[in-house]
Amino acid sequence: MWQPNKLEQERLEKAQRLEAAGVKPYPARVQRTHTAVQASAAYELHEAQHGPESSVPAPEVIVCGRIRRVNVKGKVSFMHIEDESGRIQLFLRVNELGDAVYTQIKDSLIDTDDFVQAAGELMRTKAGEISVRVNAFHLIAKSLSPLPFIRQQVLEDGTIVEYGEFSDVETRYRQRYADLAVNHSVRSVFVKRAQTVRAVRRFLDELGFLEVETPILQPLYGGAAARPFTTYHNELKQELYLRISFELYLKRLLVGGYDAVYEIGRDFRNEGVSYKNNPEFTMLEFYKAYTDYRGVMEITEQMLAYVAKEVNGSTQVKYQEHVLDFKPGWPRITMRDAIRQFAAIDYMDYPDAGALEKAMRDLGVNPKPGQTWGKLVEFLFGEFVEKKLIQPTFIIDFPRDISPFAKRVNDDTLHVERFEFYVAGMEMGNAFTELNDPRDQEQRFLDMAKLYAGDDEDAVPLDEDYLRAMRFGMPPNGGFGMGIDRLVMLMTDQRTIRDVLLYPHMRDLK
Repeated sequence: MWQPNKLEQERLEKAQRLEAAGVKPYPARVQRTHTAVQASAAYELHEAQHGPESSVPAPEVIVCGRIRRVNVKGKVSFMHIEDESGRIQLFLRVNELGDAVYTQIKDSLIDTDDFVQAAGELMRTKAGEISVRVNAFHLIAKSLSPLPFIRQQVLEDGTIVEYGEFSDVETRYRQRYADLAVNHSVRSVFVKRAQTVRAVRRFLDELGFLEVETPILQPLYGGAAARPFTTYHNELKQELYLRISFELYLKRLLVGGYDAVYEIGRDFRNEGVSYKNNPEFTMLEFYKAYTDYRGVMEITEQMLAYVAKEVNGSTQVKYQEHVLDFKPGWPRITMRDAIRQFAAIDYMDYPDAGALEKAMRDLGVNPKPGQTWGKLVEFLFGEFVEKKLIQPTFIIDFPRDISPFAKRVNDDTLHVERFEFYVAGMEMGNAFTELNDPRDQEQRFLDMAKLYAGDDEDAVPLDEDYLRAMRFGMPPNGGFGMGIDRLVMLMTDQRTIRDVLLYPHMRDLK
């Protein structure tokens, strides 16, 4: 139950006084003809057409927004209101508004943070600011709780210190609505997020891909190595899983006759959280017939360069202390060569897991005991290589036992045609020359079941329906998956995934 503090109690009493005077603090109807920016543009056009001293009446507008500043000067007051487009000033005089309405402003019954509607003729004040000369003014939403504030102080050494009731970052995540209301920079991040998703969608649409939707609730999870969230359908008496990947459902569509499909949507993985992981996240996956992982690399380069240009105006993007260049022509390095370069060990010298684990411990690396050979190679890569890959880079040819849906590299029994691409020390995406031999795929399922018996995180359930689809004939194809949230981090220069999710998952306060 809400227990108002002193300031909230004062605002609550103001709302009651307004109601007693016949004012509805939350009316059912509102009018608006112009946003703040549109109103300013309308007046500038009027000035350009008729001149600043013209006798031709300026346009009449109705604007709405949240009050950001009020300056009462006797019988004249100035007020700044803000909507999504920007701010505009209201010029309020008792002569135009009448005593009853003007008293609401003068006596501070109308507060900063309230939403109001104002109608009147556009003008420019003596100070040169475009304003609305208000002749009708209405409260349209009373703010009972004042918005929190945050201030910054620059110390002598250049360090920026934040203070105020909203300086705690976790509180801002939990109260994102207030964070958006007081921080323009936060709002701009989510505008860029929308631009990023639109750019990805436009790029794929123009390449001839078909956007589709696949089930979020699945009777069998698959397509990735991750622990799923489980739920239960009461009517069907059936256990279901929130999807961890779109992959197996999208590839079924290639069997059905589509050449190129993609989906942008939510995946759910019952795993830990970090600066780059959230249990619920947005993925892009696409699958294209008659290509392989090298063709997918070309699409990836072109897509990321296109997105960077659309969102930031250049293939070069500033991210933290780096300038990242997404211009196509990224380096392509095998996983083996990357580890040899940065870890000074050739894992091919150790063909079984026991020998490789011992060699890693001799290097001072301590993997979890009992890992498969491929998982040990992946661990080596994470320890020595990943953080060093700053500029966009393809790492290609992964161990087979951590890549159950990819074709082998020629006659190599240990490696498959898979790549991941890395930017700013983060894994950004994953792609395969997709396996389309149902016999090999079934054996991979069986092999993975043996390798990862008892391991919930890396187990890959055998999907009989997917194998049935493959037996009807699946065209050769290349597949791709990328985390949209991490891409937005790069496009908006944000250090953590929480800063690009409107509502990141948070631990319960209790």
